[in-house]
Amino acid sequence: MAMKLEKVVPFGRSLDEYVQIFNLNQSDFNKRILGVGDGPASFNAEATKIGMNVTSIDPIYQFSGDLIQKRFNEVVDNIIDQVKASPNDWIWSYHKSPEDLKYNRIAAINKFASDYERGKIEQRYLIGELPQLDFKDKEFDIALCSHFLFLYSEHHDYQFHFDSIQEMLRVSQQVRIFPLLTLMLQRSPYLDRIIQEFRKLGYTVSIIRVEYELQKGGNEMLLIS
Repeated sequence: MAMKLEKVVPFGRSLDEYVQIFNLNQSDFNKRILGVGDGPASFNAEATKIGMNVTSIDPIYQFSGDLIQKRFNEVVDNIIDQVKASPNDWIWSYHKSPEDLKYNRIAAINKFASDYERGKIEQRYLIGELPQLDFKDKEFDIALCSHFLFLYSEHHDYQFHFDSIQEMLRVSQQVRIFPLLTLMLQRSPYLDRIIQEFRKLGYTVSIIRVEYELQKGGNEMLLIS
């Protein structure tokens, strides 16, 4: 896998953020969950600690925890500076300020790093990436995709999105994707067609409004089952 770490922005989110982003409830906590593109999120570490069954996949897991943390340290200030330079693009409800956002991202990667080596041994952090996943059919109950599909619509075309969602539905009973905006704060140009195509295939597809909002207007997830 020819991935270059210097091109990666390793920002991870917490269990509490995942709960809000994906409307996870207590019954979901008992399900087999796949986190697709989790990066250095503390979601897996925190979820495992309370007895949840979570597997995270990301191509970044080919690198050591030290290298991932080093890369985070290289980019975090630049990202926060970009956030500060575009004050009208952000909602400070969950995170209270750019400084609070930075603090929360540091807290998440520190929890991730402390769990990472053990999690790799326990096969909770696996190297993998869309649109092909190395899992059996319906191995999971829910597949969660945070801040990858739709967000990077300029980097990945419609076919990539379609194939990726189809593959997540192959390995899980249900798929949840957040956010539905691109990096330019616009609805993904692929969203309407994705909804139509998967409804035609017989899936139930809904847009769900969620509590969490950081990108202005980014408070919706796609649920397919």
